Amino acid sequence: MEDTSMELNEKRTKKKKNELWEWTKALIIAFLIAVIIRYFLFTPIVVDGDSMTPTLENGDRMIVYKLGYMVGEPNRFDIVVFHAPEGKDYIKRVIGLPGEHIEYRDDVLYINGEPIEEPYLDQFKAQLPKGNLTQDFTLQDVPGVNPDVEVIPEGYVFVMGDNRRGSKDSRHIGLVDIDEIIGSTNLIFWPLNEFKFVK
Repeated sequence: MEDTSMELNEKRTKKKKNELWEWTKALIIAFLIAVIIRYFLFTPIVVDGDSMTPTLENGDRMIVYKLGYMVGEPNRFDIVVFHAPEGKDYIKRVIGLPGEHIEYRDDVLYINGEPIEEPYLDQFKAQLPKGNLTQDFTLQDVPGVNPDVEVIPEGYVFVMGDNRRGSKDSRHIGLVDIDEIIGSTNLIFWPLNEFKFVK
């Protein structure tokens, strides 16, 4: 009888140890999956400032998709997050791509001499009391760009905030190295009543 009781106790102890080990394994696996998702697939970001208004508002929380540029290249008008020279992460819109000449004249974007519409600015332009939203400039006016350079070099993009009068972007910090881009974003997940995809 005593032996049976001892055997039962041993079995219970062994079962508890197995359960503890199973829970530990499950937690480790969950932690590793979270790390992989956080560092290789998605990461949250909080919009800091008004440089992307009215598309994005200060305090909006967004999901940054990281994998896209590991296997592909940025597209025009993508909203991207990148490491800026000041050691901060900026969120801006891709305007010019490698091999393109960009210029703004009379509030119109010209790529290689062709006018390009920017529908995401229509709402902002309609609210302006007077004047242009985007001041005139050419690629040669961009800091760090050699005056002899006609097009954006390979491996770089030109970015701007949608709030053209209040954005520190490629007009001030120069072209952005594609390797410095963390990923693209178009999903606002907080505040909850503002949950939406943006263009």
